[in-house]
Amino acid sequence: MSKTILITGGTGFIGSNLCKELIKDENNRIICVDNNYTGTLDNVRELLDNPRFKFIEHDIIEPLNIDEKIDEIYNLACPASPPAYQGDRAIFTTKTCVYGAVNMLELARKHDAKILQSSTSEVYGEPLVHPQVETYRGNVNPNGIRACYDEGKRCAESLFFDYHRIYDLKIKVIRIFNTYGPFMDPNDGRVVSNFICQALGGEDLTIYGDGSQTRSFCYVDDLIDVIIKMMNSEDEFLGPVNTGNPGEFTIKELADLVREKINKDLKVVYKPLPADDPTQRRPDITLAKTKLNWEPKVKLSQGLDMTIEYFDKRLKGKI
Repeated sequence: MSKTILITGGTGFIGSNLCKELIKDENNRIICVDNNYTGTLDNVRELLDNPRFKFIEHDIIEPLNIDEKIDEIYNLACPASPPAYQGDRAIFTTKTCVYGAVNMLELARKHDAKILQSSTSEVYGEPLVHPQVETYRGNVNPNGIRACYDEGKRCAESLFFDYHRIYDLKIKVIRIFNTYGPFMDPNDGRVVSNFICQALGGEDLTIYGDGSQTRSFCYVDDLIDVIIKMMNSEDEFLGPVNTGNPGEFTIKELADLVREKINKDLKVVYKPLPADDPTQRRPDITLAKTKLNWEPKVKLSQGLDMTIEYFDKRLKGKI
């Protein structure tokens, strides 16, 4: 059965990988929507000549009108790295989360489309429960420098569930934990891309804090797999559901692994930890296992090898 699928944030890291996976099905037509603030057309350039792919440059803070029938919407639009969403972009980020959610939900209502919201592990804030389960309500600072993103995503989740309760809209909500892989922005400020690009450039690796804080790193192919599984799950299963790799590593362990793979002689430089940066982050994925029959397959070492290969080619101008 043919489907027209709209993906906001479609030229970004996760969005571009999702576009490439979904277009493999010849029954799918993809409409990619992005303002290219943190995304780039280069990430989907290979798709631009495909007659089943259409790019629309648009900021979802503003309403979007689509004449053709839309069957599914993946709402991925929002800057996800602290350097991109903090400072003078904070209000813009909140608007993207909240206005953007409303505009996409209204579009879904108009087309009677199923819609998936990409929420985030940041809704848990500085968690007092470890690992984090979906029933945990979080420990978020509503006035901090990260609040534009954390609280914006929390509000978006609320909007999605209210639209479901009031309008019986078909919704799906996932909470994405740290993800890495090809088509990340080298300058997005995320720890995996930071370490790899610093190491490939022969620079010391920068750790913020003492390196004891932990994260769980999911390779992007595994994430794309669970996103699609969630969209295709039974209508009664709304989420939220954690999507991430439960393997937990300290930032120091990650730095040492990157150094070992690229250049063991590089040093590690320590700088102050930014405000409200979580000290622990690890998903409980029991719900994803039981309801979606999903768990990540790519180990961190293997995923880093593929990501390093991508960045090495990109930094040398080969892609």
